[in-house]
Amino acid sequence: MVILDGLGDRGCPALDGSTPLEAASTPNLDWFLKMGQGGLLDPLFPGMPVGTHIGSGMLMGLSASDAVNLARGPVEAAGIGLALHPEDVVLRCNFATLDRGGKGLGILDRRAGRIQDGTSELASVLQDVHVGQGITGSLHPTTQHRAVLHLRGPGLTSAVSDTDPGSGKEHRGVLAARALVPGDGRSVATADAVNAFIRLAAERLAMHPVNQRRLAADLRPANGIISRSAGQLVRLNNLVSDCCCNAAVVTGETTVEGLGRLFGFKIYRHDRFSALPNTDLDAKVSTTLSALQDHDLVFLHIKGPDICAHDHDPRGKMELIERIDAAMAPLIDKGLVVGVTGDHSTDCNSGRHCGDPVPALLYAPLGRRDDLYSFGERGCAGGGLGRLTATSFLTSLLDAMGQLGNFKPGQQVFFRV
Repeated sequence: MVILDGLGDRGCPALDGSTPLEAASTPNLDWFLKMGQGGLLDPLFPGMPVGTHIGSGMLMGLSASDAVNLARGPVEAAGIGLALHPEDVVLRCNFATLDRGGKGLGILDRRAGRIQDGTSELASVLQDVHVGQGITGSLHPTTQHRAVLHLRGPGLTSAVSDTDPGSGKEHRGVLAARALVPGDGRSVATADAVNAFIRLAAERLAMHPVNQRRLAADLRPANGIISRSAGQLVRLNNLVSDCCCNAAVVTGETTVEGLGRLFGFKIYRHDRFSALPNTDLDAKVSTTLSALQDHDLVFLHIKGPDICAHDHDPRGKMELIERIDAAMAPLIDKGLVVGVTGDHSTDCNSGRHCGDPVPALLYAPLGRRDDLYSFGERGCAGGGLGRLTATSFLTSLLDAMGQLGNFKPGQQVFFRV
């Protein structure tokens, strides 16, 4: 299964009203579609935007019951191999460019210019920080601007609100973490600890040498953090494992690596793999083919389309899709069952995830065909797969592989039934 992060989109004026996928020249994806079936996929349910951890998680076998409660923090922590105790709390964070000129902390850039270098140095001054009665916090960088805040101590809970206001809401500034269970001592103490850590991070990072160098190079400083999606240690159900399917993940992105680790899949990472559009696509495809020698199913994840959309770059997204298409040529005529879709749609116009369904195709050497010839949002709307959920797309792929038996008691956890 090829997961193209943020694949779906809306019509872009810069592309004469087409989406980046519709505007792209994709002869290889079109071949898979012509020889198979297309459709539109809802990651969770129609109209609901989701994050990568939910969208990719569902495609990789996350159960519907687990999806509604899965926080990003534990997934990111798993992606960097962070050891957690059951009482620990972890939060997904961004290094951000903050403004300390007003009453609170303003937000100039939620991603600090997509900082790539120096985050380990920045995080080194935020280790084992005292933030409450017996509570310490440590910051661990993951991919680019992303990081994990790890809280340890007595009486912690994940029932705290986000300090990140979200994309398009930067004008609200850094929010105060709130107890989501008013009057609960654990919730109040955890929120206080988060707020204390964020204040201390802004103080310690303000004049950090990394930020001095960034300012001198006319780059945005990573002079603070914002947090969201607090969670604790999780154990997840997985449909692929339930089917006794041996799976692997090829990725350059920490979130998807974290999902793979939580599911018990084999992870393939390399220095040439990244979450950026310039990742080595040929190396990812060749690694996928190698992994298929020892695994029933390989998930090939490519983050770049989502990055382009967040950066309001429809032409860059289109060109990257064309590069991805070219890199997929070695997958043709290998006797493989191939599924291609995205974990969610990301709108280049707004730069945010949206609830529009994602184009999807499924090819099997002896599988059904429909009358579609061009892989895109409009074309897939009339495909033989119809409009289906991420779980249904995965089960269709597993069935085409011959890995799926008849429905059995207990499997309803994977479906909304």
